[in-house]
Amino acid sequence: MASNRMRFTVKLFKLHYNIAVMYKAIHLSPMIPSYDVRATRLFFKDILGFSDVRDEGSYVIMQKDNCMIHILNAGDIGEMEFYLEVQGIDELWDNIKDNLAGVKTKEPFNQDYGMREFHIIIPHTKTLMFVGQGINS
Repeated sequence: MASNRMRFTVKLFKLHYNIAVMYKAIHLSPMIPSYDVRATRLFFKDILGFSDVRDEGSYVIMQKDNCMIHILNAGDIGEMEFYLEVQGIDELWDNIKDNLAGVKTKEPFNQDYGMREFHIIIPHTKTLMFVGQGINS
């Protein structure tokens, strides 16, 4: 009895990237989702010795030595976010954009808080990576 199943393959994105990109990575910071931003902030401050860099109530950036963290209101726990601060954001985007077919992205844009960013959902994950540069950098 012959099978009526059809086989097909959909190529969503390249599995191998051979891109030589020149840019300077400054920081890679985890963005920690929290159900209580104030309590999470106090934990990092009082227990681990982090200091506030920016505190907007529902969004906090903290630093200790050369390490930086972002704490934000939790959406779906299980999703991870990172913020990669760079120099040369537009050049980086121009060098990688043609290799992102099938990868969910948001093209570079300016944020009200003074950063130019693009966003990438990292393939095979539920991880959102923000890539940003200070607008005056």
